[in-house]
Amino acid sequence: MPRPEDALARGVPRDAGAVPGVAPRPAETWLRIVQVHDRITRRVDSALHRQHDLSLTGFEALRRLAESPGERASMGDLAEALGLSRAGVTSTVNRLVAEGLVLRERAAGDRRLLHARLTPAGRLRVEQAAVTHDDLVAHLLGMLGDDAPLVTDALARVSAATRSRR
Repeated sequence: MPRPEDALARGVPRDAGAVPGVAPRPAETWLRIVQVHDRITRRVDSALHRQHDLSLTGFEALRRLAESPGERASMGDLAEALGLSRAGVTSTVNRLVAEGLVLRERAAGDRRLLHARLTPAGRLRVEQAAVTHDDLVAHLLGMLGDDAPLVTDALARVSAATRSRR
């Protein structure tokens, strides 16, 4: 004689892997990561442009400088922190210099080494833009709900595994 709980479970797979969507294919996971990154990046970039006349890349450069010792960093360190090529960071810093948000300085010990330093106007702009950036990112990532720690941990493991080994 069948037990009553078996009647309730009729048609429900016993193996969670048999339920569609429970174990996404790597291609689907990759697509979701790319989509989320692209959509959040575009949304945040648009808000920063509208409210602070600043690109997301410009904001990230200013934030890195604000967090650096003496509010300055070498162009190479800035490029690495932003994930940009040397040419890409030069272009970004050129725009920030033109707006009076950053100054270029030669290193005292090695005149070939170039640093970017935050100006008072740059500090003010990044402080104002940080509120917009951080509030919007927190709102969008709030959609993760209780899964945020799990997702963050999983992405940190993937990031660590893919870190370049010079």
